[in-house]
Amino acid sequence: MTSKKITALSMAAGLTLTLAACGGDDASSGGGEGSLEGVSITVGSKDFDEQLILGNISKIALEENGADVTDQINTGGTDITRAALTSGEINTYWEYNGTAWISFFGETEPIPDRIEQYEAVRDRDLEDEELVWMQPAEFNNTYGIAFPTEAADELGNPTSISDLGALISDDPDNATLCVESEFSTRDDGLPGMEEAYGFEFPGDNVTVLDTALVYTQADQRDPCNFGEVFTSDGRIAGLDLTVLEDDEAFFPLYNPSPVFTQDVYDANSAELDAIFDPISAALTQDAINGMNARVSVDLEQPEDVARDWLEENDLIG
Repeated sequence: MTSKKITALSMAAGLTLTLAACGGDDASSGGGEGSLEGVSITVGSKDFDEQLILGNISKIALEENGADVTDQINTGGTDITRAALTSGEINTYWEYNGTAWISFFGETEPIPDRIEQYEAVRDRDLEDEELVWMQPAEFNNTYGIAFPTEAADELGNPTSISDLGALISDDPDNATLCVESEFSTRDDGLPGMEEAYGFEFPGDNVTVLDTALVYTQADQRDPCNFGEVFTSDGRIAGLDLTVLEDDEAFFPLYNPSPVFTQDVYDANSAELDAIFDPISAALTQDAINGMNARVSVDLEQPEDVARDWLEENDLIG
């Protein structure tokens, strides 16, 4: 991991993650009256802001319906969280269908239709791992490559990822990229992107940072002019970053679903459908972008943001 100077914003963002992680101390809560009274469910999540929000949405919604919830939100990265689910250490977390298709199943060709992609993942994971993918959210949090809008002229006014090939050839000193660790090795990340687009960043031009730092350091152009981003992240607008068009349509769709172990889902299917299907329907692109901005830019707590959104949309209470 490369160490770089950290701005006040990035330190505060790190504090947000640290405080949010405090919820994952195997603490149980809930268990009031409701459709899930007497049901025990352990909720996990990955370790970035959007996942902390989604994990808290699940936790709060389950508690409001009477479940005894064990909080394992901020379980870890993708592989750790997936392993926790398949082993039964947790009973549910939100996963992205593109991640399952490419990273878990080893497929190389994403399915461009949102529903067909979801159904292919749902059917395979149920058969192979006894995991139930509930209805997907409407929003798509795919990968992207972004740069500070104010630097457009100096960088040759790129508009698409294909334009990076010319920059690497003609002005390699400016072809610098910050990524987080998963993206640097995933088939649907940097190696696959370079193969699909027919270019390769010089090794010294790629810096691996913590996810939060990718945004701030790309914004400061230190040590990189371009950064790997999640397209639903609130920091894109907050830092005035421009996302390059994925003109080769390389990155898959990443619509998330609540994923449950089959035993827990089958025992409570009607109740869980009634709780989560309306939540997924309400999770539009604007909704998640707004919540992400409150956490990543305004530094509010994920649990507070999740509760506000559930209440504002009449999904609890």
